[in-house]
Amino acid sequence: MSNYKLGLDYALRQDQNDELKSYRNLFHIPKDTKGQTCIYMTGNSLGLQPKQTKSYINQELEDWANLGVKGHTEATNPWLTYHETLTESMAKIVGAKPLEVVIMNTLTANLHFMMVSFYRPTKTRHKILIESDAFPSDKYAIESQLRHHGQDYKSGVIQWKPRENEELLRYDDLEKILEVHGDDIALIMVGAVNYYTGQFLDLKRITKLGHKHGCTVGFDCAHGAGNVALELHDSGADFAVWCTYKYLNSGPGSLAGCFVHERHAYRNDLNRFTGWWSHNKQTRFNMRQEFEQLPGAEGWQLSNPPILSMAAIKASLDIFNEVGMEKLTKKSKKLTGYFQFLLQQLGEDTIRIITPNNPKERGCQLSIQVKDADKSLYGKLTHVGVISDWREPDVIRCAPVPLYNTFEDVYRLVDKLKSILRNA
Repeated sequence: MSNYKLGLDYALRQDQNDELKSYRNLFHIPKDTKGQTCIYMTGNSLGLQPKQTKSYINQELEDWANLGVKGHTEATNPWLTYHETLTESMAKIVGAKPLEVVIMNTLTANLHFMMVSFYRPTKTRHKILIESDAFPSDKYAIESQLRHHGQDYKSGVIQWKPRENEELLRYDDLEKILEVHGDDIALIMVGAVNYYTGQFLDLKRITKLGHKHGCTVGFDCAHGAGNVALELHDSGADFAVWCTYKYLNSGPGSLAGCFVHERHAYRNDLNRFTGWWSHNKQTRFNMRQEFEQLPGAEGWQLSNPPILSMAAIKASLDIFNEVGMEKLTKKSKKLTGYFQFLLQQLGEDTIRIITPNNPKERGCQLSIQVKDADKSLYGKLTHVGVISDWREPDVIRCAPVPLYNTFEDVYRLVDKLKSILRNA
């Protein structure tokens, strides 16, 4: 954008005029050994802790201490229905209907549970399409599902690859793959936002292509939930999974989210693993009833949810519910665009941004390659108070998160990087 300007004064003015500026104060920002506030740019890996998280968890600890088992029905936030209090907020974040969303398990566990239902291989249609540089856990999960079904995991995976000397995926290449192999592919499962490049894929376009060729379509939205407008319902995807500890700030290893499109909500023919929390709520505690499946995404639950983890999720979702994704994505585009603008001032012979240039094709993460740099550059940034993220072989990932990062953060990060490169 041509209206960005150089200089710290510009950054400070943008922060002063930012309608979301007060939300930074709701988060704990890490400090260095000298007590100086760090420039935290890794919300794409682990989001910062909301200050209210401790009180939300403490409320449940107090109710547990004072009520014991009665907390399931008498706690301030009754535990029996606790997960239901999160559903509407989460549905808004990922662009879904409440019927289509549930918070349960962890990310890769949810991916496996979804594949139990939506990967249904036959003799003629058994392959799985995935992007070539998918997050490793997705690859491992898919390979193990192929082995579980007696398929060869090497020949059973079809990779959607960038072209030679490119990093980003092209849709016409996906079309060609489906034209050739569409009748062999049972499932398309790709990352909505690629963890390495930051490319935000067109979920609706991919789903339409997949369904045209008779494939089931699912997405790993770990790097998309809370970052971009996923619009999962409108995408038409059969399912999606995501974690909550990146942009959704729920704490390390916290629970994950799951989406199942409403057209599958009342299907009883889908194979699935079940447990008592996917059984009819009205008769769940009668204990001896035959299984009666809950409709919607809740019908994929197994166990009663861990309340302490859900309390941390609620602390963050209450902030998201107040702000709304529309305002967050608006600031994100402006903040990330400013970041891109400043990096480009360092020169194309020094910095290469592999994340898409088009704001509609990315979230707030920029993946940066620095000419002739190795991991020592990441170490130098860490030494001067920048918490970023290194990914082999040569990428530094930085994510200016709109809830708590500022234009000043971005300015000072690039200024520190420029100083390091000047002294190298």
